Amino acid sequence: MYAAIACDPARTRGRLHAEEESAFRTPYQRDRDRIIHSSAFRRLKHKTQVFVEHEGDYFRTRLTHSIEVAQVARTIARVLALNGELTEAVALAHDLGHTPFGHTGEDALAALMAPYGGFDHNAQAIRIVTRLERHYAEFDGLNLTWETLEGLAKHNGPVTGALPYALAEYVAIHDLELATHAGAEAQVAAISDDIAYNNHDLHDGLHAELFTEEEICALPIVGYCFTEVDRRYPGIEPQRRRHEALRRVFGVMVADVIDTSRGLIAASGAESPEDVRLLGRPVIRFSDGLWRDLGAIREFLFSRMYRAPEVVEMRASVTCVVQDLFPLYMERPDLLPPQWRRDVAAAGDRTELARVVADYIAGMTDRFALQAHARHCGPEGAAG
Repeated sequence: MYAAIACDPARTRGRLHAEEESAFRTPYQRDRDRIIHSSAFRRLKHKTQVFVEHEGDYFRTRLTHSIEVAQVARTIARVLALNGELTEAVALAHDLGHTPFGHTGEDALAALMAPYGGFDHNAQAIRIVTRLERHYAEFDGLNLTWETLEGLAKHNGPVTGALPYALAEYVAIHDLELATHAGAEAQVAAISDDIAYNNHDLHDGLHAELFTEEEICALPIVGYCFTEVDRRYPGIEPQRRRHEALRRVFGVMVADVIDTSRGLIAASGAESPEDVRLLGRPVIRFSDGLWRDLGAIREFLFSRMYRAPEVVEMRASVTCVVQDLFPLYMERPDLLPPQWRRDVAAAGDRTELARVVADYIAGMTDRFALQAHARHCGPEGAAG
């Protein structure tokens, strides 16, 4: 049974393009399934967040990260009696708009797109699921429900001020009420993203030997969890010790969100999803104390992982890949695949051309971007 604030699939605001609904799947189940079967979701397998895809198959990719986020989100949604299918749909789709090479690629593409309306990965996710996925006979995109689109657009909070080009383009025809908070399900997906990356970046940083277990034991939460494992399992082998400790870090974060959010929901007086949207504050969050502890962990990861010399060197290298490919395709759109050249032919001005080029580059996997760069921009590149 759903909580009063949960989004009931029987009361969905529907889809931009009317469809006959399934006899055996709810609208949010169909959203989730369409996301899983999309081309953009499959490409997440070869897109990374911190490390470049070819550096090793241990490190998380956008795909494994999205699956981890969805698992956490389902757990929290179930305990809070929210709609797990909607929560999972938003969680699985939240990274669809990311470029190759993680935030490094996004930063490079955003700078190149600044004269053409900018680039934002959340807005790009909306563009993908409403336009760029072209598989259905009656519409472009996936024709997701209003609630799923709302969750993708504003799972991190209201979107105000100057809108990213891709988002402004869509809400001009389908109002997602960007000035309000998203429903509780999307808020769960957003905080599950925080939980997942805080945990797996500790895993990946240790595996990359950017820091040691002794160093992270000085951090709040983490040190306590290692101490608990040592107390309960003295002499346990190192790999099991690490896994046991970091899964407890995961558990601490999830339990804190559930306990804190229960109290916030009860205190809010909200009795419907609409009440949640209009509260002016989130109802899904960490406690103040845990948020401060996570700040210390994020600060450590920023200095020791995201700004590690090896990572900074890699960032500079892959930034050049994006910086080379974008102007090349702008001047030589004939190098794009045939389906993309059709979009170029339909472009009315240079801004629309830039959007096509940005769509193409943003959709690349790490490996494909490196191959394209070697082919077109190397000593014997085709564009030479």
